[in-house]
Amino acid sequence: MAEKDHEHYSSFNRLKFSLFDLVRSEKRFIFLVAFLLFLAGLFSPYPQIAMWFGFVLAAYSAVANDSIQTIGTFIVSNAHRKWYFLWIYIGLIFIVTVAYSYLVYDGDVSHQRLLTPGLDVAPTSFSFLQLIAPLILIILTRMRMPVSTTFLLLTIFSTKSSAVLSVLTKSVSGYLLAFVVSILLYFAARKLSLFAFKGKPHFAWTIIQWITSGTLWSVWVMQDAANIAVFLPRSLSLTQFFLFTALIFSGLGLLFYMKGDRIQKIVSEKSGIADIRSATMVDFIYALILIYFKEVSEIPMSTTWVFLGLLGGRELAISITKTRKKNRNRSTKRTMKLIGKDILMAAIGLIVSLILAISINPGLRGEFLDLIKF
Repeated sequence: MAEKDHEHYSSFNRLKFSLFDLVRSEKRFIFLVAFLLFLAGLFSPYPQIAMWFGFVLAAYSAVANDSIQTIGTFIVSNAHRKWYFLWIYIGLIFIVTVAYSYLVYDGDVSHQRLLTPGLDVAPTSFSFLQLIAPLILIILTRMRMPVSTTFLLLTIFSTKSSAVLSVLTKSVSGYLLAFVVSILLYFAARKLSLFAFKGKPHFAWTIIQWITSGTLWSVWVMQDAANIAVFLPRSLSLTQFFLFTALIFSGLGLLFYMKGDRIQKIVSEKSGIADIRSATMVDFIYALILIYFKEVSEIPMSTTWVFLGLLGGRELAISITKTRKKNRNRSTKRTMKLIGKDILMAAIGLIVSLILAISINPGLRGEFLDLIKF
């Protein structure tokens, strides 16, 4: 009995010291979160201030979390280059992409993604929960969770459950398509890649990758700018557009300076992504899938789910092609754990976003309760 009590006491001490170490190592981040929570409560009664406060948090949190999708492989395979060269390149593509939308769609920077019924009306007031939603995303990003910014930031402003269901349906279909396409294309190109990817990459691969990554980034902005612009008027004035562009451009600089921050591990732990040729193939396939879904409908979708499906399918195909059975079994188990972990993290983000949306919006809450009763 005494031994069991000693074990429980030791376990409690280990937990206590682990929590203490966590708080000590993250004390600056914890203080920052506490300060931002205070500001959210302070600003929520004032719509004009709350709008820009929420936008700034959304801009950083969305780009920081979604960096793994579009510029994650770009950062990994160009780790040897100066961070500001990468920043200027990606930043200029961002400016051109949103400027095109602003000029063509009468002040709309979301490429019409916010025209979906239930999201088409800009908010005129903001609740405390709406303002802390981007902060929750920042916390989840700090925990290396690849959650969907589309669900976490868009659903809190949705006035119709049909809009949430449409986004969810399109996102799930995107994950499944990316997963299957990734497996099929890997097997189709395996022999070619084994032959072509030997030795040091030719300089031409650098040019191809920069073009591919730039295209992917531009298409991603067309899809996910809505997640950031949802806090703002649906048609921006020229001053609002400059603020929108300048703040995100600066945030990109911070992100490149930190080399993608902690969420970058989601990409770095995948097989062969540091090779510029593998990174280019991943980005090329991802860009094609996003272009396809962009043309299908104007309904927003979770690009995070598409990206996780793409990497998951590729990892599974790699594990299946292991030459030795023992290595293949071990690799497949590891891959399934990685896929399961990514899906779990994405599901947690979805659940959190739905809880927030139902808590904030009385209409959604009523529809949800009617659904349960049914």
